[in-house]
Amino acid sequence: MLVSQILKTKADDSVTTVMPDMLIAEAAKMLSDKRIGTLVISTDGKTPDGILSERDIVRELGRQGSSCLEMTVESLMTRKLVTCTKNERADAILNTMTEGRFRHMPVLEDGVLIGLISLGDVVKSRLMELSMEKDALEGMIMGH
Repeated sequence: MLVSQILKTKADDSVTTVMPDMLIAEAAKMLSDKRIGTLVISTDGKTPDGILSERDIVRELGRQGSSCLEMTVESLMTRKLVTCTKNERADAILNTMTEGRFRHMPVLEDGVLIGLISLGDVVKSRLMELSMEKDALEGMIMGH
């Protein structure tokens, strides 16, 4: 299955982007309100400058306490993004996410953000794919 197919199956294919100067407290509220795990940081809303996950916030809270809530998302965001294109295969993406130990990957087309896929999205697509393969094999064995 391709990333483009995964994006089509998502109920909400929008990507929440925020400006680099947003406070961590505001970012945490946005993550909570929208029930999402990651924000893409972008000065223009099209090109990702970084990514901030709820795990990033929790780690910093553990390090320095609530004072980190007054920091900007730019100070905590991951700058070295691992991205993919819509033409990449889900199994390759799953491998990349697992090895890199991250759960969200921006999808770019010509350097422009077109989506965001999560580890859960990729696992769900692989399970659907495996189920279809199983059904096809059972059909062949049964002579259908």
